[in-house]
Amino acid sequence: MDVKHKKYLPRSGADIPRFAGIPTFMRLPHVDLATAAGEVDIGIVGVPWDGGTTNRPGARHGPRQMRDLSTMVRSVHHVTGTMPFHTASCADLGDSSVNPVDLLDTLDRVGAFYADLHDAGVIPLTAGGDHLITLPIMRGIAGAGNNNGPLGMVHFDAHTDTWDRYFGDNIYTHGTPFRRAIEEGLLDPKRTIQIGIRGSLFTPGDKDWGLAQGIRVVEIEEYFDLGPDKVAALAREVVGDGPTYVSFDVDGLDPVYAPGTGTPEIGGYSTHDAQRMLRGLSGIDIVGADVVEVSPAYDQSGNTALVAVTLMFEILCLIAEKVARQGRK
Repeated sequence: MDVKHKKYLPRSGADIPRFAGIPTFMRLPHVDLATAAGEVDIGIVGVPWDGGTTNRPGARHGPRQMRDLSTMVRSVHHVTGTMPFHTASCADLGDSSVNPVDLLDTLDRVGAFYADLHDAGVIPLTAGGDHLITLPIMRGIAGAGNNNGPLGMVHFDAHTDTWDRYFGDNIYTHGTPFRRAIEEGLLDPKRTIQIGIRGSLFTPGDKDWGLAQGIRVVEIEEYFDLGPDKVAALAREVVGDGPTYVSFDVDGLDPVYAPGTGTPEIGGYSTHDAQRMLRGLSGIDIVGADVVEVSPAYDQSGNTALVAVTLMFEILCLIAEKVARQGRK
């Protein structure tokens, strides 16, 4: 174990109780971006913003509650044996700057922050925030001057988020990020799979645009026909060996498991099935990931945030495995 790993190991529950101390993601040290360059492989970041929400707000408070509930995360994956904090250098890099009253300014701020992370060689794992935040994150990772794009994507969600506009000319909402990402050349639709899509539609043609671009859409009925292992295998086939983003909207889960979200849809998959699908993605080239749409006000128990950070740990293990395979930059 090198010095970097010793420096950035999380605090142990045997050292200080999990209910004590200043909360950080998974009890990791908080490191600023200037320090992260050359020292941090995986940066866990919050984007506390929900300015793209079209109905029930509250996801701006998600990252803070997710930090608090992430104190339950320990160091070893109980199935795979992966020890992500020992395999890669991980740290809490704080929150991206946001503007609570200016959507376009927030997109610029978040995009610039993630471009700096990319330049520093840090793979970002993000806690949202509503789903629009994924667009500027992708701009930072795969935009002009970066070498990742266009990205493939494994997208867990009840909704495709490929709508065009809302209330007239509003083209930036949490229902439009992946349409914009495809239009901007950040996302390759033919290397994109969406898992768990369901719920009533605004119009009969709501699904048509994404399908016409070549997105592989696994609606919930097909998901239950195939099961989590076959769907994970299909996802690996769709994204192939290229750079891939993993985006997990907690409303992809059935709301009995994650009621604290802005747009719940009944009939989703379970938390265990979500874990199995994520584990089945082992080996893909993840260049960034997020877990979004946790709205604490709709779940006073905090269970939705606990679910979200547990899924973040699953993704963290996948990224750490990649770091081990490819070596540090």
